[in-house]
Amino acid sequence: MNKHLRARSSVTLAALVVASLGALPAEAQKVDTRLGPMQLENGYPSREAVEKLYDEMEFQRATQTFLWGLPAVGFYGLREAQRKNFGARDGEVVVYQSLKDKAGMLTPNLTTVYAFTFWNLATQGPLVVEVPAGATAGGVDDIWQRPVIDMGQTGPDKGQGGKYLILPPGGEDLNPAGYFVVRSKTNQIWFGSRGLAPDPVEAEATLRKHRVYSWNQRATPGVTNFIPVGGRDWASWQPSDIRYFEQLKDILDGEPMETHNGYFYAMMRSLGMEPGKPFEPDARRRKILGDAALTGELMARANAFDKRFPGATVFEGTHWEYANMVELDQQLPMFSQLDERASWFYEAIGNTSGMQGRIVGFGQVYLETARDKSGAWLDGAKSYRLRVPPNAPVKQFWSFTLYENTTRAPLQSPQGAADISSRKKGLVVNADGSVDLYFGPKKPAGANTNFVQTVPGKGWFTYFRLYAPTEPYFKKEWALPDIEEIR
Repeated sequence: MNKHLRARSSVTLAALVVASLGALPAEAQKVDTRLGPMQLENGYPSREAVEKLYDEMEFQRATQTFLWGLPAVGFYGLREAQRKNFGARDGEVVVYQSLKDKAGMLTPNLTTVYAFTFWNLATQGPLVVEVPAGATAGGVDDIWQRPVIDMGQTGPDKGQGGKYLILPPGGEDLNPAGYFVVRSKTNQIWFGSRGLAPDPVEAEATLRKHRVYSWNQRATPGVTNFIPVGGRDWASWQPSDIRYFEQLKDILDGEPMETHNGYFYAMMRSLGMEPGKPFEPDARRRKILGDAALTGELMARANAFDKRFPGATVFEGTHWEYANMVELDQQLPMFSQLDERASWFYEAIGNTSGMQGRIVGFGQVYLETARDKSGAWLDGAKSYRLRVPPNAPVKQFWSFTLYENTTRAPLQSPQGAADISSRKKGLVVNADGSVDLYFGPKKPAGANTNFVQTVPGKGWFTYFRLYAPTEPYFKKEWALPDIEEIR
């Protein structure tokens, strides 16, 4: 072999070795990628390729930032809705009673009455919440919707009432006698509670006995103002356009950065979203962020309704999934729960110890399905039946609520109802104690009054809630079957 042939063979062999190790051969001048062909100039990406790669880098970072930011933007959406739609200042409590009241909320329960308020520990000082004795359950969450503390039946007062003091991150330590004292990791917090008494009048009356005020005004706290929604129109779900990133930037300004979020803050910085600095994206970046918000929302939808993280299935052989798989601190031993929390906070608002559904006779269980027995998506144009087995494992009650899959808000139909619960007046119960539920655009032939109307052209999903779940649920001695289409 002559020396020129040997040299050329050596170059070819070296190129093959480099290529086999995953690097590009030096003589390659164009590379086919999922972004299209990339032109190289002696191994360097061309100016056009550089611009395309940076645009893609920003797009990818923005979609992942979208998924990471879902709980914070959900917090922002509810807070702003209370301010703008109901005129509620931080510390004023909004009361949500009817389906219409809750129509703008992410996956609310329609059986119980809610009371919510927001607070800024940095500007308003430490928060005092006086919880009355009675059947309530709730607590305080930070901006990432991590529970700061539970209150009411699922809190340390065990439904007997008590005073809670919420301190800001850092600052003075306080430990006054007669208070449950905790410290939040963020300045902005959210207090929410639900009334659990079977009588809705009693449930609301108990909620209205809460008092919310600043520790700095404890000597003369004044009267807590309660504001009814009164059927006004509103919405709080996360947007799928540039506003998403504007809201995320807004909610994070003034908050301490936690170490485990450092890489996401770095990604936001590369997108022009740096805490304490103006967010002024140019036309190019606005286009990228708008596209990323739309794609990120669809990623979040897939992640929520077609879960691919471990342990999501509840009853073997069915399509029922655990809706809330988020640990209280959103951490597991080896990683943060990016996908689990993105799933829950895309669909829902809030998290507390009582919402974990892991303790017998304590709190709530949230199970969900978006599919029928065949595995097809639930369709508002089709009719379905579900048989709830007898002896549902609850100390309090169970409920089924239907939600639109795009807004995650209660399903709106001409019937004006989106749920059925064991507390429903006139609920039809079979002789063996089972309960047949029917769903569809029209009541199916032979159906009883346990019927919720759906809307053609709208997909829907359902939450099945167990309040104070009992042993048969945890032992899987009681299980829900799949929803079946009626043909």
